[in-house]
Amino acid sequence: MHRLVLPALAASSLALVLLGASAARADGYRVTGPVTHENLAIYLVHGKSAEGRVPLTLDEALAKHVVRVHETGDVNQLAVENLGDEDVFIQSGDIVKGGRQDRALTVSLLLPPRSGRVPLASFCVEQGRWTARRDEDPSTFATAAAAVPSREAKIAMKAPPEVMNNLMGLIPIAGVLSGDPTAARAAAADTSTRQREVWKKVRTIQDRLSSSVGAPVAAPASQTSLQLALENEKLRDLQAAYVKALEAAGREGDDVVGYVFAINGKVNSADIYPSNGLFRKMWSKLLRASVTEAIGERDATAEPPPAADAVMAFLDEAAKGKASEKALPADIALETRAGDKALYFETRRNGAWVHRNYLAM
Repeated sequence: MHRLVLPALAASSLALVLLGASAARADGYRVTGPVTHENLAIYLVHGKSAEGRVPLTLDEALAKHVVRVHETGDVNQLAVENLGDEDVFIQSGDIVKGGRQDRALTVSLLLPPRSGRVPLASFCVEQGRWTARRDEDPSTFATAAAAVPSREAKIAMKAPPEVMNNLMGLIPIAGVLSGDPTAARAAAADTSTRQREVWKKVRTIQDRLSSSVGAPVAAPASQTSLQLALENEKLRDLQAAYVKALEAAGREGDDVVGYVFAINGKVNSADIYPSNGLFRKMWSKLLRASVTEAIGERDATAEPPPAADAVMAFLDEAAKGKASEKALPADIALETRAGDKALYFETRRNGAWVHRNYLAM
């Protein structure tokens, strides 16, 4: 595995640039920042951008009607189909809206052209509904405009079983860790436990946002829908100031291939891509999710943002964690590294990496 400077299971004041705050490694990657607004600090990852055609994002592909995300009737399993002639990038944490329940996707994929139906692991982020909502088609999903704005929820969806057990104080589920013949039942139990935890995290997100906004963010059309809560107009008004202060930074330079963010002075997460083109396509969605998470934590005690060197040390340490690998559909492999303070996820297709994600613990 390539060591970066800065890493699914079954199935988010005025802008301040700290000049000179930069850190680099011998392999050529460089981290600059932070750029800050209120309690959110953004760090940019610079590096050589891969050449070649930039894939469509899932939201782009849905808008062009070249991808269909199908409801399967299984809360934790969807199916995705690329009908077009371009690769489509799907990122873990993407929220697909519609179907019988809104879902959050748990794995990153690079879906090839004319892929046929490919299984897609998911978790429900809208507890209770199992019918059409308004005039939506309950058999498919229309948009993927938002991402899960919670590091805690992403950990619940993606962390290795032993990490989840430690975090939740659970006894390891036989089969998930040992690979014995009861593995299928054990995996189902593990998924069920994670689903309950995801629902709990969605309620926490809504409660935190409601407190920061000063009014309930839950939508009358579906009180439990995370996606509809993220569409709340008062929330969007609060997001606007953050976005205005921070968005331009991510569009400067053609060597920016990823970002790291910290909330209230603590490193939260990072996403890194092979190319500047893919990062630019993902940037608005990534930033909105980071902003939303920061808004939900505005009442917490804030500390000064960490220096770039501290950010790099954290991310470098994450890549040294205990490694495991899992084969996924569409020629995808997922490598997970679990450290004491962070998780690292690297998605590869046919040996070439397509996404790296880091989560603080």
